Amino acid sequence: MSRIILHATSLTVPIRGQWRGVLLMGPSGVGKSDLALRAMEAGFQLVGDDYSVLWASGDHIFASAPETIAGRLEVRGIGITPQPRRPLTRVSLCVHCQLSPPERLPESELTPLLGHDLPTIRLNPREASTVAKLLTRLRLLS
Repeated sequence: MSRIILHATSLTVPIRGQWRGVLLMGPSGVGKSDLALRAMEAGFQLVGDDYSVLWASGDHIFASAPETIAGRLEVRGIGITPQPRRPLTRVSLCVHCQLSPPERLPESELTPLLGHDLPTIRLNPREASTVAKLLTRLRLLS
């Protein structure tokens, strides 16, 4: 089974009884870990901060944390903090984090990973509504 390590924070949340994974992708300093911290306060669970190990199995992509950083989240202004985590998740959504405002009515977008096309949205991780937007989009996938 082929595995890749991607510069992305991975989270998961139960939606209608199924765990739904999210990959937060974007350049260093854009706010992936800060968004993860806020999402965790809203019921998401950490899988991996900053880097995620990805692999394909059947029709799905899965993510876990590299063992060296498992259960740790960088919180700017505080440092590396221990966090409860889930060991893996099935990835349902890619989020491209950007500092510019997202489009009001974006076209559907897919991110190709390991031979699969994952639904994708673009969000500014620093907006107050970003966690609610993540939950809204995940519920639409169900």
